[in-house]
Amino acid sequence: MSQLVEFPSEDGPVVVVVEGGPLTRGGGGESGVIHRAQRTFEEAVARVRPAVQGMVRQMLDVAEPPDEVTIAFGLDLRADVGGVIAAAGSSANFTVELTWRRPPGERPAASG
Repeated sequence: MSQLVEFPSEDGPVVVVVEGGPLTRGGGGESGVIHRAQRTFEEAVARVRPAVQGMVRQMLDVAEPPDEVTIAFGLDLRADVGGVIAAAGSSANFTVELTWRRPPGERPAASG
């Protein structure tokens, strides 16, 4: 059953998300009830940061690292656990784009 979940924000305003799929109106019952999350919005989103950072590190740890890495993924926000990477079935879905703009063999200039 879908429900609205209210996440407090560290900056003050709340973020309201739909948990459990599309939210439908009418019919009574629990649909549409607002639940307050135990974590802030920022804490919920931060739960996926280690996975994203790990993926970026792996994509950049190649002999010829790309100039750009783009990773797209779905994010579910849940009242009980916070942020989780959205999955269809039992596996997470990622779209990864790597971009090279340098000629092959040319290393980027050291930063700093």
